[in-house]
Amino acid sequence: MAVLAATAGGALSGPAAAEGETPPGQVDFPSHCLPPQEAGLPPADGPTTARITVDNPAPRVGDTVTVTYQVLRTPAVAPLDPDGAGGELPADTLTPTGRILLAGAQSGEVTVVGVKRNDPVPAGEPLPAVTMTGTFTVTAPGETTLAPGSYTLHTSHPLELDTTCTADTASPVSARLTATALPTANLRSVFLGAAHGGPGARVKVTAAGFPPGTAVTVAGRAGAAETADRVRATADALGTALVELPVTDRATTGVVAYEGAAWSAGKGSGPAAYTVIAVTPPPSVTPPPPSGTQKVTATVEPGALGLIQTGEDITLGAVPYGAGGAAPGRIGTVTVTDARGGPAGWSLIGKVTDFTGPGGIRIPGASLSWTPRCVAAEGSRSACTAGSAGVVGPDGALLASTPDAPLVGGTFTIDATVTLQVPPYTPPGAYTAVLTLTLS
Repeated sequence: MAVLAATAGGALSGPAAAEGETPPGQVDFPSHCLPPQEAGLPPADGPTTARITVDNPAPRVGDTVTVTYQVLRTPAVAPLDPDGAGGELPADTLTPTGRILLAGAQSGEVTVVGVKRNDPVPAGEPLPAVTMTGTFTVTAPGETTLAPGSYTLHTSHPLELDTTCTADTASPVSARLTATALPTANLRSVFLGAAHGGPGARVKVTAAGFPPGTAVTVAGRAGAAETADRVRATADALGTALVELPVTDRATTGVVAYEGAAWSAGKGSGPAAYTVIAVTPPPSVTPPPPSGTQKVTATVEPGALGLIQTGEDITLGAVPYGAGGAAPGRIGTVTVTDARGGPAGWSLIGKVTDFTGPGGIRIPGASLSWTPRCVAAEGSRSACTAGSAGVVGPDGALLASTPDAPLVGGTFTIDATVTLQVPPYTPPGAYTAVLTLTLS
């Protein structure tokens, strides 16, 4: 359903038409205008000439589009005086409201309103052209058509009167827009029950973020090549596959999970580091050390990859009712510690639900954007790259990452400024969403 908001303003300009040509988007449709009994007028039937324009014919899902509905000609006429005499409708006493009908990829209605602005009109003469504007949030990719719906002409002289005009047949399409979907992030990830083990050890692996019912391959990896270690499973209803992977290939330095015939960046997880620890040979194989010497051995054991975030809640700035606009804020600082050793980098993904407010009113999660920042602590082996500034949304976006390298690790501080674009005339109240960060 479209998110509705009404604003006042003038007409938006569209492509100019040559002299004698019909402007783009201008349509005619038969209409029936019913004045109130107090107006002293019979119903009026005749053609309505209308035009709808949009400020952005190629939006992305989550964008707010401003629409303008112009009624250029109407069969409705100015009301008579209460005694049936003539007179005129004074200047600036006509206020229009209307509806725009959405169909195609997105359906619903957009409410539009106009300002009280008109020249004087003699009683019984056709009412003048009016312009109404409004906004809606794009919720689906593809083509959406916009057609003129009913409109109401409110006059405040000599009484408060409403004349409502409706189409006698289906309204013709006056404007179109084609929306594109937001880019989706690859949230496939793999988690290991242990980061090291001897040859032949069975490692518990959790592969997450896959489409439910998908065949998932979990495989060992050495750099960019797969090793001989491999098992297959099917993702459950939550998109998760739980397996045990026997690691027998001593070349294995990481574990990946993917769908399809081979690993790809779009349908596979990043590698989780794993180290095969060689078995110490029996004492009889090791020759005794020369007299007076001792062999000294130190072992560096790989650790884990984890994160800590300060604070639990994010409070955004307030936005005044009516104008809407940007509600700014900042996420709690995240500290990622990578003590695994090995060659695998990591990525930190964030995704946000819709914002829910009073009475179930929603602001799409795609209205939240961020500008990430990432700093590596002194001595860290990896370079941290912040994600691109842009929309977060329910499909997720990259907050920060480090690349694969022969040896990685370190401590990294990550934060981001966030902005929620609140549509105009969003009902007052608190709107709450959940931001989830996933490290893999």
